[in-house]
Amino acid sequence: MTKVALITGSSRGLGREIAISLAREGYDIAVNFARNRKKAEAVQAEIQALGRKCEIFRANVGDVAKIKTLFEEVDAAFGRLDLFINNAASGVLRPLMELEESHWDWTMNINAKALLFAGQEAAKRMTKNGGGKIISLSSIGAIRYLENYTTVGVSKAAVESLTRYLAVELAPLGIVVNAVSGGLIETEALDHFPNKAELIADATSKTPAGRMVALDDLVQAVLFLASGKADMIRGQTIVVDGGRTLLV
Repeated sequence: MTKVALITGSSRGLGREIAISLAREGYDIAVNFARNRKKAEAVQAEIQALGRKCEIFRANVGDVAKIKTLFEEVDAAFGRLDLFINNAASGVLRPLMELEESHWDWTMNINAKALLFAGQEAAKRMTKNGGGKIISLSSIGAIRYLENYTTVGVSKAAVESLTRYLAVELAPLGIVVNAVSGGLIETEALDHFPNKAELIADATSKTPAGRMVALDDLVQAVLFLASGKADMIRGQTIVVDGGRTLLV
C-alpha cells in the first residue's frame, strides 16, 4: 500500500520542497494551502509528473473546524494517512510593545494550536495503519532572541514543547513525533522581515559552517526523521543551523 503524506502550507517555500521530495520517495501527497490555489496546482502538477497521486486542499489551519474538515477530505481522497508534516506558519513581525491581542491570537493559532488539533486528527488516522510519523517545522527563534520575532518565537517554542508531549502520549499508538528547527533560509517569508538585510548578513558571516542554511538542508532532515532510520528519535527538535546558535 502506498504511503500518504499531508503537508500543511505546501504550496510554496519549504513546504513545497518537502512535498515534492516526499513524492520522489514514493509517497502520495496531500497538499494544503490557505490562499494561492494556482501555486498549489503547480505543486500538484509537478508531483503528478513524478507519477504520484496528489490532491490539493484549502484550509486555514488556525481554525479547528477547518482542520477537521481538512482531514475528512484527505480521508475521502486517499483513505489513509502515514505522515503528517506540520509546516504551515504565519506571524506578525513587530516590536513587542506594538503587539496587539489579534496579532498574538493569529500567530499562536496557526503556528501552535494547529499542531495540537491536527496532531489529534492525524493520530486517529495513523492508528488504523499501525502507526505513523508527525514532524513539525520550528525556528531558532524558539530558543534565542530575534528582533521583531516575539509572536513567532513564542509560538515555535510552544511547538517544540508540544512535540515532546505528543511524542510521549502517541508513542503507544506507534506514532513517532519530532521537529526540525531551521536557521535563516531565503524564502518568500523572509521578505516580510523589516530587517531582512541584517538577518542575511548575520547568517552569512556568523555561521560556523560558512554559509546560510539552504532549503534542502531542512528537507533532508525531514526526510531522515520520516524514514525508518529515525524510529528511536522521539520528541526531539533537530536544529539545522550550520552552528549559528552556538555563537553569541
